[in-house]
Amino acid sequence: MREQFAECLKDALKAKDTRRISTVRLIQAAIKDRDIANRGAGKDPVDDDGIKQILAKMIKQREESAKIYEDNGRPELAAQEREEIAVINGFLPEQFSEEKVKEVCAKVISETGAHGLRDMGKCMSVLKERYPGQMDFAKASGIVKDLLK
Repeated sequence: MREQFAECLKDALKAKDTRRISTVRLIQAAIKDRDIANRGAGKDPVDDDGIKQILAKMIKQREESAKIYEDNGRPELAAQEREEIAVINGFLPEQFSEEKVKEVCAKVISETGAHGLRDMGKCMSVLKERYPGQMDFAKASGIVKDLLK
């Protein structure tokens, strides 16, 4: 994925697409920050799944910011956040539909042998490990919670 970011940055620079340039640079900086933190902890550099988790977190942050901007009467800043979300989404695999999320959650619950709400963390960690960037984990946790009741 790192090569994909470098290629995208090169194309954006040629096209003088300032929003895309700044967003890709933000992505690369976030990945480099995680690499540095991992190096300090004696871990390997971030792999593609870790990058997908970083991208999903960046999208969530921008969605929250856009909502705050809209609530405070700053639609131009909210629009910027949404443009960044669109750029970041271009690097992630397609998001699961709600039906697919329910199906995957049910499968993970049966595989882990979860019986109650105390097993919810175990199920969520498996989902985050297997499907980074492919679903909204806040919604997935609600589905898992409903299925475990």
